[in-house]
Amino acid sequence: MAKSTAEELHEYLDPKVLSKITRLDLQARLVVEGFISGLHRSPFHGFSVEFASHREYAPGDDIKHIDWKVLGRTDRYYIKQYEEETNLKATFLLDASESMLYGSHRRGRMTKYQYAAAVAASLGFLLLQQQDAVGLAVFDEDLVGYLPASANPNQIKPLVHAMDGIEPKAKTSLEHICHSVAEKIPRRGLVCLVSDLFVDIDGVIRGLQHFRHYDHEVIVLHVMDEDELTFPFQGNTMFRGLEETGNVTIEPRVLRQGYIEAVERFCREVKRKCIASRIDYKLISTADHLDAALLAFLAARAAATRKTGAKR
Repeated sequence: MAKSTAEELHEYLDPKVLSKITRLDLQARLVVEGFISGLHRSPFHGFSVEFASHREYAPGDDIKHIDWKVLGRTDRYYIKQYEEETNLKATFLLDASESMLYGSHRRGRMTKYQYAAAVAASLGFLLLQQQDAVGLAVFDEDLVGYLPASANPNQIKPLVHAMDGIEPKAKTSLEHICHSVAEKIPRRGLVCLVSDLFVDIDGVIRGLQHFRHYDHEVIVLHVMDEDELTFPFQGNTMFRGLEETGNVTIEPRVLRQGYIEAVERFCREVKRKCIASRIDYKLISTADHLDAALLAFLAARAAATRKTGAKR
């Protein structure tokens, strides 16, 4: 049986399929189209293409602003939002340090950097469609690319150009980068960090708190390769360290359980510290379909919108 257009588009959410497409702008468009087509068949109607002009009804809202047409389609109550309530300035912080080079090529998956860039480009494309402003900071030890937020629909071209063709090769200095970028965008908006977080976490939190000081909403998309999460290696293996950490040959089966426990502790600790600083956190594997990242971002934005509405 032939696949429908929606089913074909939805396949592009699979990193294995997406990795065969070399153009980042095309990846972003196909991911977003596949994501939207998937949402129309899912329970997440509230995150559809209407998310920029509606928010979920909350007790105390004036019922005259309920969108009855959306109620008829989704059986859920949504409030119409107006221009001044919906315009958003989003800035993506994309990690281009050497550790992001890791990827399970033998399984046809993307490197962490390729996956992270696809996520940032897709979200940027989605937001620009909603007439929101999108900016980008690509970093390793230093800021290697910066693009101020703009709502121009053509912003996707310089956005993709700034990410494309980068070969991660240096260490990470994330706290320093956060402080630098925070001073460039003091006006309230949304900041999304896409990184493997192979850095001093306390320093990262201090850096992200700088954004919170300016009342930005902050979300961390913690990207890790599936191998880093499951440690599937067999037999004596030489592990080549990235970011000047050296090489080591070990029998991985001896270390697997301890390694996995250490990784899980690390991720729990990162999440705990993010939550304590009012920062949204989502752990994502490069084996996950990209809708996991897009839904995490939109959920954080929806929550921020509800909080903003509650303050009015």
